[in-house]
Amino acid sequence: MTAQNVVEIDQLTIGLKSGGDLVRDLTLTIRAGETLCVVGESGSGKSLTSLAVMGLLDHEALEIRRGTIRVAGTDVTKARPKTLRDMRGTIMSMVFQEPMTALNPVETVGEQVEEVLKLHGERSAQKRRARVLEMLAEVHLPDPKRIYRSYPHELSGGQRQRVVICMALILRPKLLIADEPTTALDVTTQKQILGLIEELKAKFGTAVLFITHDFGVVSEIADRICVMNRGDLVETGSCTQILAAPKQEYTRKLIQSVPGLKPPAPRAVTGQTALSIHGLSKTYGGGGLFRRPTQVQALRETALELRSGEIIGIVGESGSGKTTFARCLARLIEPSAGQIELAGRDITHLTERALRASRRNLQVVFQDPFRSLNSRMKVKDLITEGMVNYGASRTEAWAVAGDLLERVGLDRGALERYPHQFSGGQRQRICIARALALNPSVLIADEAVSALDVSVQRQVLDLLASLRDERGIAILFITHDLRVAAQICDRILVMQAGQVVEQGPTGHVLTTPDHPYTKELLAAAPGRDWDFANFRAVRTEVDSHANGAHALKVQS
Repeated sequence: MTAQNVVEIDQLTIGLKSGGDLVRDLTLTIRAGETLCVVGESGSGKSLTSLAVMGLLDHEALEIRRGTIRVAGTDVTKARPKTLRDMRGTIMSMVFQEPMTALNPVETVGEQVEEVLKLHGERSAQKRRARVLEMLAEVHLPDPKRIYRSYPHELSGGQRQRVVICMALILRPKLLIADEPTTALDVTTQKQILGLIEELKAKFGTAVLFITHDFGVVSEIADRICVMNRGDLVETGSCTQILAAPKQEYTRKLIQSVPGLKPPAPRAVTGQTALSIHGLSKTYGGGGLFRRPTQVQALRETALELRSGEIIGIVGESGSGKTTFARCLARLIEPSAGQIELAGRDITHLTERALRASRRNLQVVFQDPFRSLNSRMKVKDLITEGMVNYGASRTEAWAVAGDLLERVGLDRGALERYPHQFSGGQRQRICIARALALNPSVLIADEAVSALDVSVQRQVLDLLASLRDERGIAILFITHDLRVAAQICDRILVMQAGQVVEQGPTGHVLTTPDHPYTKELLAAAPGRDWDFANFRAVRTEVDSHANGAHALKVQS
């Protein structure tokens, strides 16, 4: 074991016990204080490698056929279960993609973080509490005492992710594995989390294995990059070597799939109004016997007109009101005021029974595919359920389901499988196929591509664009990824604190923003200093002009 190397993986091969290799002859090292980013498409073996390092492989289905994984000198492939338990937290820790699945919803944050200390021998409750409060402050959580007493559902997505990072680092491990930790976060929160990881890495000399499909993030934090494809190591090198001069064709295609911040030429949208919103708002009220009633205005009066064949993007930070707006439109929550017209029909106050006929015209793709799909149903039944409910025969519905799966990049054989047999990105594609099954006139995509790698993301964006062109479907596209919004949206609404602060054609909003908040979002976008399509670094800045306008300039 080299003194500087915290991790040494040598000729690692992981396979299914039923046959077939999923990772083949993988060799890589990570030094202390270094960030190694592992990138690749869904199914490339990225997450499988991280689980093997942590000793968390499903040994009933998977096995390590050959090779070694040394972490701080210990070969985890041969370590006993007790040794692995002792190493987790003290030597190596992991931050998972979705903090809500990593945290216990019925325990406070303080109890969950303290549990790590308790399991590793700290018996003093007073010392545990003091250490947890200190670490909550180190990850820059506001009011650590309040966070300590809070439950996970009372925190924002970015705060929950910081809590998970706090749990992972509280025992000062030598290795931090971060598996897509910023995928579901908005650009400003993402920037804060990446800065936090860099700060803690520098402070404690932690080695970081960072798994991601976001090349914008990679360009910000990577010291070295490892590119994987279908279980094979395709290419490895420094950040600049891989991004500016990739040697392998697969790497070149992967990098060129990253959407750019510069929007394409605007399209002419001439379709009729598919969805019309007037003065829509949502206010939550609270209180109780011993508490003063309080009101939170999650959505302020908002107006919108969405035409057939048009894609409107809604961007903003967590808590800006994007999802509340979408759920009010779909009547998944009741708006406090305003009017919703779908295809000329007022659906604002329809009963659930009367609303049923209109629901097929407005479908939603939710952000989290794990919770969107019934784990007990096969894919064919998940996709065809809506069609059958509206009168289609099962034979007809299954034929349509097979066509839809192929349209979203999956094969027909997936019809007979269950959701847990797919990756997160594949599950999201199934959700998109299910939403399209009823041929809706309006599609609400709530972070529908946030879980997808760049190449699959491009396929899905191309699919949505083709559906827009072929069927004239109107799409409300909610995203925190400004690059994605730039490439697919005709118009953009920027939301902050429940209200629209800026709106207009995509080219205007993203290149000459008027509102300071929009400029802040653009400044926080990861990878803004790289032109991925042309493999070159650029310099981006917001310039002020004599007429008071602002432009995002990109220079070589």
